[in-house]
Amino acid sequence: MGKILPILLGFLLIITAPLSQDKKEAQGQKPPAEAEWKVPPEEAQRLNQVKPTSASIAEGKNLFSTQCVMCHGAEGDGKGDLAVELKMKLRDYRDPAALKGFTDGELHYVLVKGKGQMPGQEGRMKDAQLWNLVNYMRSLARTEPPAKAPAN
Repeated sequence: MGKILPILLGFLLIITAPLSQDKKEAQGQKPPAEAEWKVPPEEAQRLNQVKPTSASIAEGKNLFSTQCVMCHGAEGDGKGDLAVELKMKLRDYRDPAALKGFTDGELHYVLVKGKGQMPGQEGRMKDAQLWNLVNYMRSLARTEPPAKAPAN
């Protein structure tokens, strides 16, 4: 019984924590982690260590297709199967404005540490792979506006 009680208490804590989180969100309060989440200035100022060559972008695309598509979508539109199922609102990387306010260092930091429901890649990917992902994400932005639907 001595070992079961701490396990039960831990289980109850895990179950009830999201409930209090949902209550705070319903009241318009941001979860503490999101409210305080910031990229350290030294990380934001980091320069991309990999030039955005066609080889780098191809490697980034390969990584994106295996690690990111389930949420961010195959085209980077933020409408991957998991994002739709969980009703997450993600950025459409095809929109040039989506990443305009972010430095490469900030994007790298988000990939390393994760943010919100997105897990970080720290220890899973090499630094060059992360920079390749940044290059690929940047390459998704349209250079021309989307075609308008023909008028009827």
